[in-house]
Amino acid sequence: MNKIKDELQYIIFGDGQDGQTSQLKKVQRFLSTNAETSFTTEKQQQFKIEEAAKLLAFVKQENLFYTPVISPADFISEGAEQKVYRLDGIYVLKTNAGVFYECWKDYFNSLLIHNYFFPATAYIFLGFKIIDFELHAVVKQEFIVTSESTDLTAVKEFLRFNNFKNIRNNDYINSELGLIFEDLHDENVLCKDGILFFIDTVFYLTPDFYV
Repeated sequence: MNKIKDELQYIIFGDGQDGQTSQLKKVQRFLSTNAETSFTTEKQQQFKIEEAAKLLAFVKQENLFYTPVISPADFISEGAEQKVYRLDGIYVLKTNAGVFYECWKDYFNSLLIHNYFFPATAYIFLGFKIIDFELHAVVKQEFIVTSESTDLTAVKEFLRFNNFKNIRNNDYINSELGLIFEDLHDENVLCKDGILFFIDTVFYLTPDFYV
């Protein structure tokens, strides 16, 4: 477990990323320099406004816009967090405004953690896009064709085996790693030939992650 935590801390705090991950890490590193650790509700709202303005300036400076048109005709589905579009026969596009997170940094941390645990459904960061006057991250992810419905009892057992304790509904915590893992309902975990595929994950760091 200590090895996993060390590797996760290196992913979050270190600089050693290459390939597609380097762009994702570049944004996460920039956001970390502007991060704050706690918020009142009013302060959080103000911080998110200021963070979005700084992030937009950074995106322009680094030319991190996703310029291809995302056609409404390719729309597949949406949840509270993001919208999903067809891209090709292998991948889907997902747009996300970071609404589940206190700040953009937390969203990018969650992407990095997801890619560590679930490389089969890794998020590939493509850039940012202004949608309805709001900044969205654009990622692509392999499209999973399901063969059966997801058994949430099997999800719970899989996570329990990996030291994630169910705390309520579809939310879990791993106290040793210092991670909260949320929203694991049957649309966010798919099943193909008896194998679970985690496609939409929400990770949060707890204070235990830093020790």
